[in-house]
Amino acid sequence: MKGAEITVKDLIKVYRLGKVEVQALRGLSMSVKEGEVVSIIGPSGSGKTTLLNIIGGLDTATAGSIVVGDTQVTALSTSQLVDYRRKTVGHIFQTLNLIPTLTAAENVELPMIAMGAGRSKRKERVQELLEIVGLTQRAHHKPDELSGGEQQRITMAASLANDAPVILADEPTGELDTTNVKVVVDYLLKISRELGKTIVMVTHDPNVARQGDRILRIEDGAIKAALTPAQILEPTAAISYVDQLKSRLTDMDAQLEKLDQDFRADKISGDEYAEQRLRLKQTKAGLLDELHRMGVVI
Repeated sequence: MKGAEITVKDLIKVYRLGKVEVQALRGLSMSVKEGEVVSIIGPSGSGKTTLLNIIGGLDTATAGSIVVGDTQVTALSTSQLVDYRRKTVGHIFQTLNLIPTLTAAENVELPMIAMGAGRSKRKERVQELLEIVGLTQRAHHKPDELSGGEQQRITMAASLANDAPVILADEPTGELDTTNVKVVVDYLLKISRELGKTIVMVTHDPNVARQGDRILRIEDGAIKAALTPAQILEPTAAISYVDQLKSRLTDMDAQLEKLDQDFRADKISGDEYAEQRLRLKQTKAGLLDELHRMGVVI
């Protein structure tokens, strides 16, 4: 099955922590063409993983809509989401989801067993997928006998087991060394080119992000910019991004100070104060994490 188009419109996700509401996505809209590879970047806590989880049917939206192919994902019931996850999306996570007691081949076969595929069909498909990710010779090895890069490639093969048109990858190279990062990304691109799959990939790594056809940057739960791979290569873009993060930190501190003043002056209620302070603190922590990751100490 070839890839599927993805259309996200006015997506909102609100998490409730007691009386406090945290808005993870704030009217986010985006689209991905059939067979396209799109990289999602942005600071920690900006909503990247939340977006991926809702597209993938692992979480539900508070408001807005997502259409994948001909499926209105945000209108699906709980039982329909199970079927959607099995047939329409393949997931690749930073934390590997391989079962340690099963061989590589058995891990790839598992999603097909859940779909009720026949044994001969499963065996043929496993062989095909292991060839695609270059691990035919490792079929009978268990995960702890494989390198990190090999384990991630087995996860890729498993994500393709039921021929899902959409592959969602959340930091797929986050735990890998430089050599394995290149190998894994090359195989992801191969999957897109040769099988026509639509791939949406969340990453913190600029070198990985620029491998996509397009790069979307999320900030505060909304798409703030659409970049080309060439744009993210420019040194000036990296410098301006650091400066932007520093500027936003300064703004967060000013907002926190004003919030404290408004609360002391009885201009806002205790619930409003707690909600806004939590949101600002979370945003600030995400900005600091992103700067630290880039080697900038504040």
